[in-house]
Amino acid sequence: MKPGHTGLTHLMHSTRYSWKGLKAAFRNEAAFRQEVGITAVLLPLAWWIGEGPISWLLLVGSLCLVLIVELLNSAIENVVDRIGTEHHELSGRAKDIGSAAVMLSLIMAGLTWGLLGWQKLVG
Repeated sequence: MKPGHTGLTHLMHSTRYSWKGLKAAFRNEAAFRQEVGITAVLLPLAWWIGEGPISWLLLVGSLCLVLIVELLNSAIENVVDRIGTEHHELSGRAKDIGSAAVMLSLIMAGLTWGLLGWQKLVG
């Protein structure tokens, strides 16, 4: 934390940096834009599928988790690319692990939406 940036000033600066990061991800990361689009389509469906606050939270939370993990993966990729563009085993491994995290979050979201959607349609 910078000297003098405490309390409300710190919160304001942190919020500005967070918005800057969201805008940068949306502008520069195609996967993030796609996931935001899917989230925008699915959010209204969460009100219909969710039959209570817990199921609604699971639906919306799984979408947020995908976005969060995608942001972290993009951050890893940017740091690795900043270090150098030449092939290095550890750089490739870091990118692959970040990609695996995104894949697992997508699987979890898919299972959540699939099971709760099935429950709504069948039950």
